[in-house]
Amino acid sequence: MEEYDVVITGGGPAGLFCALWSGRMCRNEGQEKKILLLEKKESCGKKLMLSGLGQCNVTNARDIKDFTDRYGDAGRFVRPSLFGFTNRDLISFFEERGIPLTEENGGKVFPKSKKASDILDLLLLECEKNGVEIRCSESVIFVDTDNDRFITKTENSEYLSGSLVIATGGKSYPGTGSSGDGYRFAETLGHSVTEIAPALCAVYPSEYPFSSLSGISFENISVSLYDGNKKTRQITGDLLLTHKGLSGPCILHMSRYIRAGNILKVSFIKEKSQDEFRKEFTQKISETGTMKIKTVLSGYGLPERFVKLILSLSGIETDMTCAHLSKKARNGLISNLTEYPFLIKRTGSFNEAMATAGGVLLSEINSKTMESKIVPNLYFIGEVLDIDGDTGGYNLQAAFSTAHMAALRICSKNI
Repeated sequence: MEEYDVVITGGGPAGLFCALWSGRMCRNEGQEKKILLLEKKESCGKKLMLSGLGQCNVTNARDIKDFTDRYGDAGRFVRPSLFGFTNRDLISFFEERGIPLTEENGGKVFPKSKKASDILDLLLLECEKNGVEIRCSESVIFVDTDNDRFITKTENSEYLSGSLVIATGGKSYPGTGSSGDGYRFAETLGHSVTEIAPALCAVYPSEYPFSSLSGISFENISVSLYDGNKKTRQITGDLLLTHKGLSGPCILHMSRYIRAGNILKVSFIKEKSQDEFRKEFTQKISETGTMKIKTVLSGYGLPERFVKLILSLSGIETDMTCAHLSKKARNGLISNLTEYPFLIKRTGSFNEAMATAGGVLLSEINSKTMESKIVPNLYFIGEVLDIDGDTGGYNLQAAFSTAHMAALRICSKNI
């Protein structure tokens, strides 16, 4: 059985970053620790290469104080990591090592080359510089403890280590190696795992009459989530109609909370509540009797094809004038425009999802060290944790920040 000070399972961004910083910081403190990173695929960073459509949205340029709201209920937990290694620290890390970055819409930060391979190559180079041993095609099949040490078994070997870092990712894009192994390891070592579900994905309603409008988008509109009759979430953002369902930033961000059987109510009228729109629209109808209803609706910035379809769904003829609109039909139209209900059949699969909702229970992890509260010298970092952020670089930043936090803790101990 080969012995190491630290074994890291998973060669994604979190695993690589933890490995290189563990090696770097330990060396700076005069410690020569043997660090091994095990990757199940034939090469590291498979999922990183897909991020941002291969362009790698590494972080976001917004103020780090605004980040915590981007992780749903996990924002408070991830805050110490984010403030311990900020987006500015990450940007400096890459740029000081010859990878210039650029900021684009919404604060998204990419390498100027728009090549994820540049980011991966640098991470691998830094691991090499800092004495990290990487073994690919080494799929971990079992982990256990032996007194105060860890046993990590792969298909080829067994390793003994003083510290163990689980950085196996979630279940999204399983073809890249993220098949949920880390959850099994966590449970073997006594940890709890919350419900796992796809996140940052499209949603598919049971009935969907908007297929013909695929590609039409709406900016800054309100979407509300209902569990039965109870409203549980509301978000404002951009929405995209696809051939089979709903997508766009606000849907992707909401998807972490959506389950089959939930109802999404969409307001296609931006910046107005239903009551505000009802009052204004009713007044316009009464003042413009000879004008066509579709003409009034066009004044709200609604696409013409959408207006025709929503009128049809409301049982209103396309060329009907305001004077001929009954109160019942008007109320039905207002309801369809401000709270159109979609009964959700399913969310996108893990093959479609950009992230995983759920993971290792956060209450069992020290948020200031990423160390297990149950097993000393056991660490969980990145997406294996019950942390999933919005689109825009937030998930990668969390991966890098939690990895750095764990490395700090590892190097502060005499193993």
